[in-house]
Amino acid sequence: MKYVLMIGLDESDVPEEIALHGCGGWSAEMAGRDVVRGGIGLRPAVEATTVRVRAGDVLLTDGPFAETKDQVGGFTLIECEGMREAVEIAAAHPVARYGSIEIRPVLEP
Repeated sequence: MKYVLMIGLDESDVPEEIALHGCGGWSAEMAGRDVVRGGIGLRPAVEATTVRVRAGDVLLTDGPFAETKDQVGGFTLIECEGMREAVEIAAAHPVARYGSIEIRPVLEP
């Protein structure tokens, strides 16, 4: 099964070691387990532009889709046996200790 791990965090409260060194050994460990299929970190949400189309008009809003402290800071695509293993992988992610990891099954054709 494939899952997307959406990394959620309060961008103003990122621990210095994460800001400077990323996910540390987590990425290397998951690569060694051959479960990572892709992923990337995102620039801060204040740099986002949100697009909506209403009645044929394109509406642009500066900033993130939702006005909330927690924002999506990146994502990782994993492939593993099932939700139990996906939870174990997400729980090992360093951001899980101060932010959140949302696990979503991938909708495949």
